[in-house]
Amino acid sequence: MIHLIRTNNHHEDFKLLVIELDKELKIRDGDDHTFYAQYNKSDNIKYVLVAYDQELPIACGAIKEYDQDTMEIKRMFVRLGYRNQGLASLILKALEQWCQELHYTQCMLETGINQPEAIRLYEKNNYTKIPNYGQYINVENSFCFLKLLNG
Repeated sequence: MIHLIRTNNHHEDFKLLVIELDKELKIRDGDDHTFYAQYNKSDNIKYVLVAYDQELPIACGAIKEYDQDTMEIKRMFVRLGYRNQGLASLILKALEQWCQELHYTQCMLETGINQPEAIRLYEKNNYTKIPNYGQYINVENSFCFLKLLNG
């Protein structure tokens, strides 16, 4: 049975999943990986979800404050053998709920051209493509999304 726990960036299972995520992104992003990696550090992330199948950590996601109204979705990852089972949507919805509990009104995120599965995930979950924000402005391979949360 799949269950989620709320934790933070210091959780060992989250750290292990992020190592796997970063290895996959390094392959997908190729020469652009160094640019993106600098913005994907987990140091300042306070809110983390880890998904388990029994006691095995299988997926994660996190939120990080962007501004007083907005949380940024970060570090979404599902282990290869667990993909296409709805886990990413489950985590995304749980992160959105957590944002609302913390009184944020929207979620924002960046993903890349080399993550078509992620693009489909966010579109399927009613995220709207927006102009690139922050460090992603003028970055051709980045796609940014926003979702207003219903309070």
